[in-house]
Amino acid sequence: MTKYKAPAGVTKQTAEFLKKVASLNLPPTLTLTPAQAREQVERGVAAREVPQLAIGEVRDLRIPGPAGLIPARLYMPKVARSKPPGLLIYFHGGGHVFGSLFTHDGHARGLCFNGGCAVLSIDYRMAPEHLFPAAVDDSYRSLVWAHENAEKLGCDPNKIAVGGDSAGGNLAAVISLMARDNNGPKICYQVLIYPLVDYRCEGESYKKFGKGYGILEADLMKWFQSLYLGKDPKKQEDWRASPLLAESHAELPPALFIVAGCDVLRDEARNYASALISSGVSVEYIEYPGVLHGFFGLTQMIDEADAANLAAGKGIIKAMAD
Repeated sequence: MTKYKAPAGVTKQTAEFLKKVASLNLPPTLTLTPAQAREQVERGVAAREVPQLAIGEVRDLRIPGPAGLIPARLYMPKVARSKPPGLLIYFHGGGHVFGSLFTHDGHARGLCFNGGCAVLSIDYRMAPEHLFPAAVDDSYRSLVWAHENAEKLGCDPNKIAVGGDSAGGNLAAVISLMARDNNGPKICYQVLIYPLVDYRCEGESYKKFGKGYGILEADLMKWFQSLYLGKDPKKQEDWRASPLLAESHAELPPALFIVAGCDVLRDEARNYASALISSGVSVEYIEYPGVLHGFFGLTQMIDEADAANLAAGKGIIKAMAD
């Protein structure tokens, strides 16, 4: 049996994690159907069995959407306060193909716990059953609904933030642009966790980390691209798919970037942060060297994940301060 060798430049904890994943001998995602990929991801998250953080109420909801009801889950903070908490609307990652309220329950709980805010996690429609821009339409409608119903949910309608990881970060960035352009709900903050902001799937970080770095490789990104956008390359340049390519990034909400140092998406996150800064948007950019795409969800396993969760909470608290 060949001895596992971790890719260059990753932290010791990341190498141990990759070694454990390799020992499972899971079939590559590219060899699976979308349904099989979803099942594999759900099983993998369930196997972690990480103790849940102590927050307040958790409630499943159904939000009226453009094509039916959108499943959602509301997390309320445990901290007693004299005023309603702010609300973070969260979109899960998974290449617009897999991921769910369940797979990202830990992300949402962590942001609720560390940020002292309510979190509304959205289970938007996914590809290939629902092609672009279905996920965008669901996400924007969720924002509008959350703003209209914030008081009923027990939240402050004047303190609404958006966030997400990977494909979810893509949706958070896109609806921030849409809200600006459509005179929509005011967003006070963006939490962009290794966001997918350029669906052309190219660049130096694709060359450097595109193969051998386990979690998200270049071929898998191309798989996501084809399932979400279809065969028309023009869709890759639609700003609703690639917010980096929007005509203007001015007057967007302040943004926190949490980025993995060994990730094919690293450079586009850097480029998007630079685009926002150049347009006068307040940006906090934190890049964690030696960790991979997906690390944010590996709390109690990788130190940088714990640090990133605390950093996100700190940013949310500051953005929603009275």
